[in-house]
Order: sequence, then structure tokens, then C-alpha cells
Amino acid sequence: MRNILLASAAYAALASGTAQAQMSDNVIKIGMLSDRSGIYADINGEGSAVAARMAAEEFGNAINGTKVEIIVGDHQNKADIAANLARQWIDTEKVDVVADVPNSAAALAVQGITRDKKRIFLMSGPGSTDLTGKECSPYGFHWTWDNHAVAAATARALVEQGKKSWYFITADYAFGHSLEAEAANTVKQLGGTIKGSVRHPLGASDFSSFLLQAQASGAEVVAFANAGGDTINAVKQAAEFGLPQGGQTMAGLLLNINDIHALGLDIARGLMLANSFYWDMNDETRAWSKKFEERTGRKPSMNQAGVYSAVKHYLKAVQDVGTDDADKVAVKMRGIPVVDMMMKNAKIAENGRVFDDMYLAQVKAPGDSKAAWDYFKILKTIPGDQAYIDPKDSGCPLVK
Repeated sequence: MRNILLASAAYAALASGTAQAQMSDNVIKIGMLSDRSGIYADINGEGSAVAARMAAEEFGNAINGTKVEIIVGDHQNKADIAANLARQWIDTEKVDVVADVPNSAAALAVQGITRDKKRIFLMSGPGSTDLTGKECSPYGFHWTWDNHAVAAATARALVEQGKKSWYFITADYAFGHSLEAEAANTVKQLGGTIKGSVRHPLGASDFSSFLLQAQASGAEVVAFANAGGDTINAVKQAAEFGLPQGGQTMAGLLLNINDIHALGLDIARGLMLANSFYWDMNDETRAWSKKFEERTGRKPSMNQAGVYSAVKHYLKAVQDVGTDDADKVAVKMRGIPVVDMMMKNAKIAENGRVFDDMYLAQVKAPGDSKAAWDYFKILKTIPGDQAYIDPKDSGCPLVK
């Protein structure tokens, strides 16, 4: 009996050691690389880090006895800083996963590094369809939304209302260019016309010259192909210049609930938008959002909810395969559906696109809002396979 017990103990120790050895460096390290001080800090930033921590806590901050550690960094909306941080994290700090990364230029830079160094990349913030198109990666996973999903849905809704002539005010970098192109293509496909466009620098404070050009165009829709602080400033100044009063419809091609909160319902009322998450959809989203608000003082944006979903799915895959080896985890992530408070059985395609549902919403009038953050009226559910580009048409070389 003594020999049997000793043998059993030795086997258990060996098995435990083997399991630990399958986790690199005895820690699963996730690097939250975000905009923590700029125009996307409100819709991502520290809120994204909170969302990631909430996901890790559901696993007890450990997988099979291996600690889950989350570190944070600020890319300052600069691709070179994002690339340098990602490279340093992987080479020096042994980071297994880079996550979040709002700003398409930054995300494209990080995509290349994580592809080369074989590290998982979880994106919930950038919009460029190139991330699951020509620049796709076997280790890259694009959560939450992309430029096609949000821009095409909003453009279609407005054109179908008869608003067929458009003018674009566009952020002058990869994200803005892509967002404008996606919306413009939809407008033209539906028989609409593009009256013109103008481009502004990232983080602009004065939109007066751009708005005067849009006003002079006579377009029925003035569309803002930008995000975060840029959209907030542009919509506020448009109201001051009287564009809505003159009969022009304002369209934010990427709006989050945080943007509406900053604008106020008096200015934002009636805006159409597409989001993949709204805190007040059901009991499950309300319960999770309440926990998030207790930590942050705010309801979550769809980007922040997407970070939670992505990190949770990654950790579930690591738990299932018993290793943080990127090749094995990536296969597992594509092989199981995404199931959480945000998504129900969403699939992940070969190109890394997560096919979650999108929701067409309209911002409520002040009199229709019952409390703070009660801002959206959900008009329509757009199934994932309709919201996103078909993988075979994405240009991704991974798609067979």
C-alpha cells in the first residue's frame, strides 16, 4: 500500500509538472494596449482594462493553476509606439496576448508583429477591414465591429429613408478612409450620390471650415467618418453652425453610447447608429453592465464589452487545450462558438472575423429617456452573416 501511495503521489506530481510546463513561463500574460489618454480613452482606455480583468476573474485569475496576469499600456494613437510596445512586451515581458488596440493604423502595425512572433491578437476597437482582409493573421481575431458593419448598416438605413445625397467629413488616417469608403459604396449601390468629402487631422478641435464646406454642398446627409472625441466635437459644432436646423441630417458612422452621453440627448436625438452591444438589452447584459459601472462610474461601450468577450473566449480556449501555445489556442478559438453575455454562439471565420450580430439603433429624444444611459431604441437586429463581409470576399489568404 505504501508503494502504491508513493507511486500515485509521484504520478500526480509528474502530471502537475507536465500541465504547468505547457503554460509558458508559468503565467498567462495579457497586454492591454489601448488609447489611455486620447480621443478613444473613453470608449476603450481604462474601461477596456476593467473589462479584461472581469473576464479573468470569472476563471479565478488562473487557468489550471497558472496565474493570469493583465498589464496595460498606452499607444497614444501612434503606430510606431504601438509596434514598439507590442515588440517589447513579447520579447522582454513574455506577453502571450496583445488585446484591444483602438486605432486602425496601430492595430495593423501590431498585427504584423504578433503574426511574425506567433502571439494571439484580440482586437476590439480598430475598424479597418484589412485586419481580416489582406492583412489577416492566423493569430489575429477581430471582435465587436468593423468599418463595413457599422458604416454599411447606417448608410443603408438612411438611404432607405430617402436621404440619398451625402457629404463626408473624414478623419485623415486608415480608419477614417476605410469608414468613408464602406459607407460611400453602400450609398452608391443603393442609387445615392456623393456630393464630396473633406479630411481632418486626428484629434481636431476646430471643424468650422469642414462644416462650412459640408453646409455649402447641399447634401441631405453630412456623415462623420471619425470616432470618439472627433465625432463629439464635430457633431456639437455642426449643431452650433445650424446644419441640422437647415435640414441636413447628421450621421455618425461610428458612435458609442459614451459619445451620446457626452453630446447629450438634445443634440444627439434622432441619430442613427449601428452597435454590437447595448447594456439594456436583457437581464444578462444589465447585470454585467451594472458590475462594470460599479467599477468605472459608466456604462460600457461596445468596444469594452467586446474586450470582455474576447478575453473570456481566449481563456476558455486555453483552459480547454491545457496550454497557451498560440497555434493550438488559435485553432481552438476558431473551433468553438463565442458564448457570453454579449454573444450567443457567434462563429469565428478562418480570417479571424467574429460574426456577432449588429443592432441598428436610434438615439432617443430627451422625453423618451427614463434615466441616465437610457439612450438607444433598438430598431433592428442584423445577423452577423449579413453585417460582415463574407470571408471568401475579404481578400484574406487564409480563407480556402
